[in-house]
Amino acid sequence: MSSMIDDLLNPEFLPDKTEMVSLIQTHISIVFLADGFVYKIKKPVNFGFLDFSTLKKRHYYCHQEIILNRRLSKDIYIDVLPIFYDGQNYRMGIGKGRIVEYAVKMKRLPDEMLMKSVFFRGELKGEHLKKVAQVLARFHQKASNSMNINKFGEPEIFKINTDENFAQIQKYIGTTIQKRDFNTLKQWTENFYHSNRPLFMNRIKSKKIRDCHGDLHMEHICLTENLPIFDCIEFNNRFRYTDTIADIAFLLMDLEYFEGNSLSENLWDFYKKIANEHDVNSLLAFYKIYRAIVRGKVNSFQLDDENIGMEKKKEAIEISRKYFKLAKSYIE
Repeated sequence: MSSMIDDLLNPEFLPDKTEMVSLIQTHISIVFLADGFVYKIKKPVNFGFLDFSTLKKRHYYCHQEIILNRRLSKDIYIDVLPIFYDGQNYRMGIGKGRIVEYAVKMKRLPDEMLMKSVFFRGELKGEHLKKVAQVLARFHQKASNSMNINKFGEPEIFKINTDENFAQIQKYIGTTIQKRDFNTLKQWTENFYHSNRPLFMNRIKSKKIRDCHGDLHMEHICLTENLPIFDCIEFNNRFRYTDTIADIAFLLMDLEYFEGNSLSENLWDFYKKIANEHDVNSLLAFYKIYRAIVRGKVNSFQLDDENIGMEKKKEAIEISRKYFKLAKSYIE
């Protein structure tokens, strides 16, 4: 993997002319940033809820990524490119040899216009939030709904997600989360299911369980004219077939993680008026807690990645702890 990365950091081995190439790695992806394009390779990992362990699966999910993301960012996702190895070098989309990997090719969006960048400059305004609310509410209203999708709104089915979270977090107790906080969050979640089954079932009756985005945070929204929203969940329908409140809760939680509470309140006010949402505060809190726990878990996973250095791992610990602390604060 390291020799492939080294080769693809060379502009000569990429399919489009570029002066500079830089690299970003997550727990599931290797991302090459060129001047005009982004090339994203899926890591050969299996976390249970996500399985990219074979080349065939990675190829399939590359295509799924393009199909699903075109719903909210029509012109951004371009193609799936093969990566060839000729015995000496790796080349993307060009050359000869056997295909050893695949990459999703996307147009590069301006980093300075990502919602997170605009937020950190202190320039995120009500007009931005209103537009985001309009786009998301419209998307949620039009997103697919069916009897099969509805099942994912049942508490017994959604509980698979939260049970999985707590099972996968357990190994990080004492590192990114304290045992007392783990137990508090787990017990609170169990109690919520026990006390609120009618609330979940009413959301199904109201046709609020949709084929959503699933990973809706500020880094995935670009505040350019067409407002592309990208990088949805392609690898597991269970995370995308969900309550529309669970989808917007991720973005609200993300703003609150970075202490943008008033902006989160404004976004929610815009969204709930457009989406005609009433009396869902307890459910919104439940999904914010769920989303904060997911982010804490995902950042904890970086501790097991051999390709990530110690400094990055220390940073991941601090970020994870902050997310788990935020989750607990919603209960308090």
